[in-house]
Amino acid sequence: MGLPTDDAVVIQKGKKPGEPYVITVNCPDKTGLGCDISYTILDFGLYIIKGDGIWCYVILWVVPHASSPMVRWANLKERLLSVCPSCSVSFYLNQTSPPATSSPAYLLTFCSRDRRGLLHDVTQVLCELELTIQRVKVTTTPDGRVLDLFFITDNLELLHTKERQDETYKQLHAVLGQSFSCELQLAGPQYDNLQCVSSLSPSVAEELFRCELSDNEFCTQALSPVMMNLKRASVTIDNSMSPAHTLLQIGCVDHKGFLYDIMRTLKDCNIQIAYGRFSPVNKGQKELDLFIRQKDGKKIVDPDKQDVFCSRLKVEMLHPLRVIITNRGPDTELLVANPVELSGKGRPRVFYDVTLAMKTLGICIFSAEIGRHCTSDRVWEVYRFLLDENCRFDMLCRNQIVDKVRRTLMGW
Repeated sequence: MGLPTDDAVVIQKGKKPGEPYVITVNCPDKTGLGCDISYTILDFGLYIIKGDGIWCYVILWVVPHASSPMVRWANLKERLLSVCPSCSVSFYLNQTSPPATSSPAYLLTFCSRDRRGLLHDVTQVLCELELTIQRVKVTTTPDGRVLDLFFITDNLELLHTKERQDETYKQLHAVLGQSFSCELQLAGPQYDNLQCVSSLSPSVAEELFRCELSDNEFCTQALSPVMMNLKRASVTIDNSMSPAHTLLQIGCVDHKGFLYDIMRTLKDCNIQIAYGRFSPVNKGQKELDLFIRQKDGKKIVDPDKQDVFCSRLKVEMLHPLRVIITNRGPDTELLVANPVELSGKGRPRVFYDVTLAMKTLGICIFSAEIGRHCTSDRVWEVYRFLLDENCRFDMLCRNQIVDKVRRTLMGW
């Protein structure tokens, strides 16, 4: 198989300071290409303000999020090239591609004196180095020290080299000083043991994975009045505009990962996109037009299929992340969950955003873990955080925490 040519991805800087970067992707098409592109852009902390695309030619205007670490544009180009299908003749003949190999997981063991914001500071360093946190186990000892186990993969595939490992140690020391110790090694069997989160009680699982947000102010997932706009969305289907494709029109309040949430849903439903366009936000709303068809090349004409498809899209746009706060024995626990793609990928930068929200609120995280949880219809990635045991969180404080975490995750 050939590799995508270097000019398959072009990134142009804005002509004036503050103007968006323009990303152009021109490569062979595949089902889910839009999802893979938008996932990568979200993973680099970028916000897509508008876009245009037909078949395999995509143009996106992007700007960094205010909370994002520095963007390594050259690395972004390499990552985007890696999701582009091959440009070789064999691709067009539909020959089987070699199976993709997963990146090896490494264990970063980190020990330090605890302080507010420490977990986010470590997470930010890892994000800037393009080291993806796959699993984490964070514990605080009675004498005020933290022992963190980060299971990470390297997007640059270089963590086996001494130079890359030295760069990681150097960056951690530059940000955190000398008052810590860390060790990096290939992950062993303990990585497999952390694939699943510790069991959730039936009542917690029911609240965390419910489809609808509650209007009840005493519910831990209740929306604040300002955020009630989140519940407004429109999804319509029109088969009269094209003889070969279904027109899908989407309107929803803008949020971080807006395009990714739509693209991952279409990818999981095996929907192919022929053309798409969305414009900058207008009065807080983002509108997207897509000409689509099913994998068999047919339009979506069955009314029942249309209803199921539109309902699922609404849920994924209105409720892409679940956030609750509850009791875990005598402790207070924050839980965040997001659906996992059928390909096995979870949503990027969730751990980064949650730890940023906790640092902003001045709340220490006593322990944390990331794992997977299966419900009847899908797999979820679940983040569990035990909060500072020295604090007492009343209902008002709990709702403020949920509100802040959700705002940070959604980019509001």
